[in-house]
This record gives sequence, C-alpha cells and structure tokens, in this order.
Amino acid sequence: MKSTTQIAKHLRDVHFGGNWCISNLKDTLEGVSWDQATKQIQSLNTIAALVYHTGYYIKAVAGVLEGKPLEAKDKYSFDHPPVQSPQDWEALLQETWDYTEKLAELIEKFPEEKLWDDFVDKKYGNYYRNFLGLIEHTHYHLGQIVLIKKLLVEHTD
Repeated sequence: MKSTTQIAKHLRDVHFGGNWCISNLKDTLEGVSWDQATKQIQSLNTIAALVYHTGYYIKAVAGVLEGKPLEAKDKYSFDHPPVQSPQDWEALLQETWDYTEKLAELIEKFPEEKLWDDFVDKKYGNYYRNFLGLIEHTHYHLGQIVLIKKLLVEHTD
C-alpha cells in the first residue's frame, strides 16, 4: 500500500471509524444535539468549537492541495459561525465530513515523492508532517470532545 493511501486511511479512520483505538469523531458526535454542542462547561471549548477547529485545518490543507494559497491562521481557528439551530449544527458536521473525505481523496492522489517537500513554506515542515499532524490533532481534540460529552451528561442528571 502506498504511504499516501495509508495516510488517507488514517484520516478517514479517526473521522469515520475503523482505527485500532475504536474511537472516532462521527460516532462520538452521533446524537449530540446542537444545544449540547454549544453548551459551555466552565472554561472549556464547546464541542461545536472543537469540531470547527479541527475542520478548519482540514479545509486549509485541502485548499493547498487544490492549488490555493494557505490562508489559515491559528488566531482564527476557533472563530466559527454561530450554531443557533439543529440545522446549523448539522451543516457544520456535514461540512466537516465532506472536507475530510475531500482531503482524503486529495492525499490518495498526492505524489509519494513529494511527501518530503516543504509544505507551502519550510517553517511548516513537509507534507508528511502536516498530513500526520492533522490526524494527531483530530485525535487530541476527539479526546476532549469525549470528556466534554461526559461532563454534559453529568450536568443534565
């Protein structure tokens, strides 16, 4: 199996299932209502903010692979549009799933020999580092979402 195929698989796995740790974003978010997704617990980020944040970088990297400039800025990565209804929440989720699949397809087509080339600028490291970083980043925030979801259940009991 090509490295790019394996990387794309790992990206899909953390989002849609099939990874060896069993936990994935889509199953974890199943049944989370929009009001739960936007409920603030202490000073923690909301689930909606974390979903947007992880998707923000996926969308940015997909754009680069489509030949667009890198426009993502860390300071804007939590600036999500308001989630004020079930429709807004579903739209945010659907955009996340769509961009994840789009990026996975772009990674599968990415030339193996370019994995070690600089991603946009040397300061960002190579493509391989950025692709794996997205997967690690999603796992990290998935853990936070799981914990926030548990706290939300405790607060409603």
